[in-house]
Amino acid sequence: MTSTLYRHGVVHSPSDPFAEAVLVEDGTVAWMGSDDTADGLVAGVDEVVELDGALVAPAFVDAHVHLLESALAARGVDLSLAAGVRSLADALEALSRAAGARAVGERLPLLGHGWDERDWPEGRPPTRAELDAVGQGLPVYVARVDVHSAVVSSALAELAGLHGLPGWSEDGRVERDAHHAARAVARSVDAAERTALYREALTAAAAAGVVAVHEQSAPSIDTRDGLRELLTMTAAPASALPLVIGYRGEACVTVDDARELLADLPGLAGIGGDLNVDGSFGSRTAALRQPYADAPGTSGHLYLTAEQVANHVTAVTRAGAHAAFHVIGDRALDEVLLGLRAAADVEGTAAVAGAGHRIEHAEMVDAPSLAQIVLLGLRLSVQPAFDALWGGPDGMYAARLGRGRAAALNPFADLAAAGVPLALGSDSPVTPVDPWAGVRAAAAHHEVDQRISVRAAFRAATRGGWRLAHLDHTGAGELRVGSPAHLAVWRAEHLVVQAARTSSWSADARAGSPLLPDLSPDAAAPRCLRTVRAGVVLHDELG
Repeated sequence: MTSTLYRHGVVHSPSDPFAEAVLVEDGTVAWMGSDDTADGLVAGVDEVVELDGALVAPAFVDAHVHLLESALAARGVDLSLAAGVRSLADALEALSRAAGARAVGERLPLLGHGWDERDWPEGRPPTRAELDAVGQGLPVYVARVDVHSAVVSSALAELAGLHGLPGWSEDGRVERDAHHAARAVARSVDAAERTALYREALTAAAAAGVVAVHEQSAPSIDTRDGLRELLTMTAAPASALPLVIGYRGEACVTVDDARELLADLPGLAGIGGDLNVDGSFGSRTAALRQPYADAPGTSGHLYLTAEQVANHVTAVTRAGAHAAFHVIGDRALDEVLLGLRAAADVEGTAAVAGAGHRIEHAEMVDAPSLAQIVLLGLRLSVQPAFDALWGGPDGMYAARLGRGRAAALNPFADLAAAGVPLALGSDSPVTPVDPWAGVRAAAAHHEVDQRISVRAAFRAATRGGWRLAHLDHTGAGELRVGSPAHLAVWRAEHLVVQAARTSSWSADARAGSPLLPDLSPDAAAPRCLRTVRAGVVLHDELG
């Protein structure tokens, strides 16, 4: 038996909002209470951690990530505004420097990521000719920030056989099938390198206070073998890595298809995830009922029909699993809901609703769609950082859709009020694995009426992730006696009682409600001091 006593801090626990200390024994929360009582336990434990006022809280779950892509992006050339790339010229210079730093004879693809042409005075992406010039003959792949389109060099286009594929443009821009083929070449690594990349991404997640991630694997993103490795290597807490909760985006036609996939990937949580019904707003591939405001000739693309959705949902439901779909635009949501209703006509609404199927993103939800989401028992994985980055009257959403439609996006308050189960994700590498930023963004939505409380957002970013994966029966996501010791220790400037819509100072630090960090705009971000999975330390700055 191993035991660790955390004392002289603040413990976030609805079951004991006055707790100052917590005892972990063999991976389980064994006791919580006051420092006075904790002092009497010191002699009988293996480790005593002096918190010095730090916060102990349930560790986060990132409910939508792409681990291989995240690690490759971290190693590649960051072309985002945050990296100081303020123009197309800056981006080309950064790529030229990276190409020039390559060893003689090295032919691995040069990867760049995170660019958004709206951030640049040129107002356009790079071209194939420009990548050829700065890439010095290398295969070059530079992904737009949403990772639903990219621009490639001639060398990469030849390697991937892109000419003539749907979504190929002669200027080197790729989307749809052409993008999938380009991405496959860009992400081609050997087995040892792939394992190292997985570990890098998971280690970074642990440093952000994340104890589990929902990996959204799909044929255009990673292999079945890769997902199988992730599920195996993180299955036990002794791995000292966050748990990978796996989803595989392959469409099923029959129940045998679903059963084969579940048998081939033991431990698979769900079938779908990045099973794309459409694309993204930024790349204008999200499927809309009405055309894009800044491109009246297009309404995006549907990648799955209602019939395909119905077949998939029916197959997965009969196999005893749950499905998940990537849905961005309102036309795409219409299609997936039509498919789900057709499946419900065959299987029964109770069976479909009881399966707990989920939708990723679901950014355009109006009242009729929300009613169907509730009726069909759907669960939503949402990304509040999207609104923080692209919302508001002058943001990308407004440019693509017009201010009226943009103002209705990501209706978190409406979803929460309707009782729709929510979990928060980053969609890394689209946005960083930064759970507090996601919580802050949900509470500071550009549309005031769609803000949810910090407390509700924190719950969606912790317990919500376990719930969407059908793992809430384990007790994970809360700190209470008998629950798994999945926790993180945080240093924060101020801890406050979070009211319904705003942060309010508590005159009494033990006001009867669990405290959380102050997430007001001018407050410093909390710093993760330790991340623990079932008692095993994944990240440690405490020593």
